[in-house]
Amino acid sequence: MAVSGVNNVSSNTSLSGSGKTIAGNFDTFLQILTTQLKNQNPLDPLDTNQFTAQLVQFSGVEQQLKTNSYLEALINVNASSSGTQAMNLIGKQVTADTVASELRDGKATWILDSSEKASMAKIQIKDASGNVVYAAERSLDAGENTFVWDGKGTDGTTLPDGVYSVAVSATNVAGGTVSVTSQMSGKVDGIDLSGDQPYLLIGKARFSLGSVKSVRA
Repeated sequence: MAVSGVNNVSSNTSLSGSGKTIAGNFDTFLQILTTQLKNQNPLDPLDTNQFTAQLVQFSGVEQQLKTNSYLEALINVNASSSGTQAMNLIGKQVTADTVASELRDGKATWILDSSEKASMAKIQIKDASGNVVYAAERSLDAGENTFVWDGKGTDGTTLPDGVYSVAVSATNVAGGTVSVTSQMSGKVDGIDLSGDQPYLLIGKARFSLGSVKSVRA
């Protein structure tokens, strides 16, 4: 069981950058205001309205700093929570919306969910480079249909293990387009936390936590 990047929950660098920029402007504003007050002409002091407007700007910048700080903290907490939630799925059987599935030991399986009965469904299997390595036609029942590929190309060549994707275009008996979505089911054996969001790993296939449709013990 491999869990990569457990301690690497990414923070929002753009928020940090914007926070530093606002902080810099805030300090600059303070220096200018203080210098202006120290060096004002006693016979012609700073206009009250202008001074009030500058104080309002001062308060606005301060509030923006606090807002950015709170927002960044919330994002970090959410990222940490998502990582923990993903890790709790290790060892669980999940079904997720994805076009990818891993070919292993001469078998790759997809669940094709058809919105209605399809009299003709053109199924294509593509490799990691997007090349079509297998194509077939079959009918689909309304609802879930299990499609198992034996890892052989259209020309009969046995293809290497790895991650492949499926593409389906289907029509009904009247020739109308039928919507078909693909899903993969398997036991989660790892989590990838190296990016902005956690990804579940089933073998070499990876998919986002948000694509999970069901979980079973």
